[in-house]
Amino acid sequence: QTQAGWLQHDFGHLSVFSKSRWNHWVHKFVIGHLKGAPASWWNHLHFQHHAKPNCFQKDPDVNMHPSFFALGKTLSVELGVQKKKFMPYNHQHKYFFFIGPPALVPLYFQWYIFYFVVQRKQWVDLAWMMTFYIRFFLTYLPLLGVKGILGLHLLVRFIESNWFVWITQMNHIPMHIDYDKNVDWFSTQLQATCNVHQSLFNDWFSGHLNFQIEHHLFPTMPRHNYWK
Repeated sequence: QTQAGWLQHDFGHLSVFSKSRWNHWVHKFVIGHLKGAPASWWNHLHFQHHAKPNCFQKDPDVNMHPSFFALGKTLSVELGVQKKKFMPYNHQHKYFFFIGPPALVPLYFQWYIFYFVVQRKQWVDLAWMMTFYIRFFLTYLPLLGVKGILGLHLLVRFIESNWFVWITQMNHIPMHIDYDKNVDWFSTQLQATCNVHQSLFNDWFSGHLNFQIEHHLFPTMPRHNYWK
């Protein structure tokens, strides 16, 4: 599931086929049929992230501030001055492990994707999603039963969530996080991204998103060319 996530990311960025519509078609299949999520939802969130990475109230990926975590030096100081405290932020490096990575996919994304497609009437995406769940249930129901198949699905999403959050946050969260200062696009991308050591394992494990700087500067570049 995680590797399928990196694969749909490639198609979503139009970096596989030379024709955009081919990328869009296969993107719907990979994220819809192989992962059970809507392409329109991914596009809606991810394009905002690339436009304004780490800009509070504009990048959906940092919307967890300040409900669960205090992100960035500037925003954290602002919370301190305003005496706003939703969580014990001085201990966030401890409870991040229990809230962020395990819960994002199984507890939040899992229900929100259905809310998204119904609210926005994305019926084609919903149909693709249902093919995933039908295939999943037909494959495992005879082997595991209802409780077993629900447990398997929760376990898969739990492991995927930890994997996904670690990769996507390690190359963004350590960087500058603030309100949008309307600086030039190039500087915005560099301030919000960092790379992680290159190796055969890291490339595979992260879907080549260890080259996050290159990905943000050239988002349509095929991932195997980042190192160049």
